[in-house]
Amino acid sequence: MVGPLRHGDSDGAPRHEHHGREPGLLWVSAVRATLHCLTGCAIGEVAGMVLAAAFALGNAASITVSMVLAFVFGYALTLRAVLAAGVPPRRAMRLAVASDTVSITTMEIVDNAFILVVPGAMAAGLADSLFWWSLTVSLVVAFVLTVPVNRLLIARGKGHAVMHEIHAY
Repeated sequence: MVGPLRHGDSDGAPRHEHHGREPGLLWVSAVRATLHCLTGCAIGEVAGMVLAAAFALGNAASITVSMVLAFVFGYALTLRAVLAAGVPPRRAMRLAVASDTVSITTMEIVDNAFILVVPGAMAAGLADSLFWWSLTVSLVVAFVLTVPVNRLLIARGKGHAVMHEIHAY
């Protein structure tokens, strides 16, 4: 669980001690962190794929739009929580980038690689079940493969572990 609060550093934000390194707690934290990233990635990915399909963008443009929006929404969800905790905007952005970048990057690589290997998925239109099936399964696969990455990061005090400086996830 989360340890006692420490006094803030130079920006005055409260800090939490990093929770114990018990394997079960690390996995729970990793799943929560990955679900958080999955939410932002899924919103951005779905919005990007829908826009790309609606505007008949090519594969490279479709992937680019989806990835950019996944990062935008992923960072935005974290920023909202960190700013609500009273952290100054510049520090909040640094925390969001530090906590989410590796997780979002992993999810996006896995997600897009999956969609690229499913025959016809990139060419499927919005009304095609293959579009929605492949997108959904790609996000599930990305989640499963990103949980261990987040666990490793948290165990090393990186990734979502930096969010413990602000609040417990």
